[in-house]
Amino acid sequence: MSKIARDADGVIYTHAGPEIGVASTKAFTTQLIVFYFLALYLGRIKKTIGKDESRALLRDAIRIPQLIQITLGLDDAVKELAQDFFHYRNFLYLGRGISHPVAYEGALKLKEVSYIHAEGYAAGEMKHGPIALIDEEMPVVLIAPNDGITFKKILGNLQEIRARRGKVIFITSSSAAEELGGSADRVVIIPESSNLLSPIISVIPLQLLAYHIANFKGTDVDQPRNLAKVVTVE
Repeated sequence: MSKIARDADGVIYTHAGPEIGVASTKAFTTQLIVFYFLALYLGRIKKTIGKDESRALLRDAIRIPQLIQITLGLDDAVKELAQDFFHYRNFLYLGRGISHPVAYEGALKLKEVSYIHAEGYAAGEMKHGPIALIDEEMPVVLIAPNDGITFKKILGNLQEIRARRGKVIFITSSSAAEELGGSADRVVIIPESSNLLSPIISVIPLQLLAYHIANFKGTDVDQPRNLAKVVTVE
């Protein structure tokens, strides 16, 4: 048990197992599911979630391992994608709503293991800065599972990027892919999942993309330069 755990009033363990690589992916995934269950627990305690709804939310979570396995089957397609994009020097990642933090994680993993400059942004903020950087040398990764809320809006981002000759990699679910109409340069189709759990699925192609790009560039994905597993200084 760490000192932090001993001193804390409460502890939730992720049970992610030992970390082998510095740029951990399972830590991100386990933290997402832990917070999902914490929110579900608090909802039941505060009686803002009924029994039927909580059962449905639990059923969604039980399906996640199967969906992850399906998504990992995209590895060959993502590797081919990485081969076409590893020579670019800058990437922009955009997501809306619950996919906004996924954009941060995708950009973080790419910069950590491949040393390519990458930024994550809320897609709604694209016009307030990042759009000035977009051209044919700036691939943009759009994370947009079909949530029925923000998908239509991110199609507007897609058109703005295309108008500036930006390269677009679009991560979406099968029910929404047909709406793209060939506007994206590359489309990665992930399995359908509940909106609240979609980040666990949509982040996997981004992590695989970072891994394969790093391999093509010849960098060490397990021990990236200048990074440490434990922060020992403030």
